[in-house]
Amino acid sequence: MALNRPRRLVVLAICSMSLLIVGLDTTIVNVALPAIHRSFHASLSGLQWTVDAYTLVLASLLMLAGSTADRVGRRRTFQTGLVVFSLGSLLCALAPSIGLLVGARVLQAIGGAMLNPVAMSIIRNVFEDPRERAQAIGVWGAVFGLSMALGPIVGGVLVDAISWRAVFLVNVPVGVLAIALTAAFVPESRAPRPRRIDPVGQLLVIVALASLTYAIIEGHRAGWTSFEILGLFGLSIACFAGLVWYELRREEPLLEVRFFRSAPFSGASAMAIALFAATGGFLFLNTLYLQDARGLSALHAGLYTLPMAAMIFVFAPISGRLVGSRGARPSLVIGGLAVLASGLMLTGLTPGTSRVALFGAYVIFGLGGGMVNPPITNTAVSGMPPAQAGVAAAVASTSRQVGMTLGVAVVGAVAGGAAGLGAGIDRHFAAATHPGWWIVAALGLLVTVLGALSTTRWARQTAERIADQPRTSSAAINRRYAAKEGLRV
Repeated sequence: MALNRPRRLVVLAICSMSLLIVGLDTTIVNVALPAIHRSFHASLSGLQWTVDAYTLVLASLLMLAGSTADRVGRRRTFQTGLVVFSLGSLLCALAPSIGLLVGARVLQAIGGAMLNPVAMSIIRNVFEDPRERAQAIGVWGAVFGLSMALGPIVGGVLVDAISWRAVFLVNVPVGVLAIALTAAFVPESRAPRPRRIDPVGQLLVIVALASLTYAIIEGHRAGWTSFEILGLFGLSIACFAGLVWYELRREEPLLEVRFFRSAPFSGASAMAIALFAATGGFLFLNTLYLQDARGLSALHAGLYTLPMAAMIFVFAPISGRLVGSRGARPSLVIGGLAVLASGLMLTGLTPGTSRVALFGAYVIFGLGGGMVNPPITNTAVSGMPPAQAGVAAAVASTSRQVGMTLGVAVVGAVAGGAAGLGAGIDRHFAAATHPGWWIVAALGLLVTVLGALSTTRWARQTAERIADQPRTSSAAINRRYAAKEGLRV
């Protein structure tokens, strides 16, 4: 049933509210890391796991959550996710040790995995007009980017005013409100022919991402050439290869590998990984630099990132409108160049770097993130069949979380290795961040190049060739279903 415009806007607001708390929890914990470090005497790798346990589980379960929502109902899955996320947040706030905090972050992420792709699939089905959908996704991109950028600010206020535990406790009342509003306003929907659950594919995704992340984070401690780390890298590669082989041969795969033959779709996924790897590395390094190398309080460290949050909020809707009128290329190229420039500006960072230089880098990075995120989302979702909107949104969201996970793991490992940090962080950390900023700059360059290549005429032709394949597959599935039931097609 088609909804009128005011009702559609209410649904967009509810979905954005859920995205806000999930996005905040991706970054809000960053500003609390020094306080958690002092509270539990945690090592740098322990702090990395506090961030990555959340993003890793999100990345691993998003596609499963999307396909499950297509099957059992998007509103039902969405509400279940809100309940689990709120419970996980409460347990995080009560955690007595770093190990139990990481465990609670896992539960929190299980709930969060049911929110992002499902909310996007709800939006995809509610906003049927392509131009209106692009604008709605622009708002979505603004909220997602704003939530990630506001995380350090909100976290700084809560850590200084109460404690680091408040950054998790604040999710509980927001989650309860979202549950009530969802029941009142969000319509139920599901795919006409949802895909079967794919336990083998899901297991391969979890093991591949978990082993890769563990190897990167613990490589400095155990030794990069140790049997343990090399074995984990080998396991990750084998699982990724096995996933591709298995999914290509499955009628209803967890991950539709054939879609990656579309240059715009595969380009959007790669750009999402690159952008959010840059974002994850940026926020992780920045909060430790501001508080431990520069000596700022949690609140002041969060306020330093306000220019970045403001730029994301302003430019994401602008980018959404630009995509609707002129296509994705202008937003992608401008945004990629901004991330590149921001990373280069920070490669000479010292404890005494001027505020003007810092704020300039933050403003430019925020502009880049705000410009790139909406076209990535629009390209990924529009390139998939509407009946599989949950899976479509999950691919885009998974790419983001994979990028965030790898960004924190890689940049943290590089900075920790350069500073020789095993258990602590000090003023020498500023110099140790330099290789990390070069990585951020390289990722911005990668976004620029992919943005240009994935919007060419050749790229559009690859998308057109792939577009009919999912419909052919769905038709075949429908014929087999009808034959099984003794119906005429």
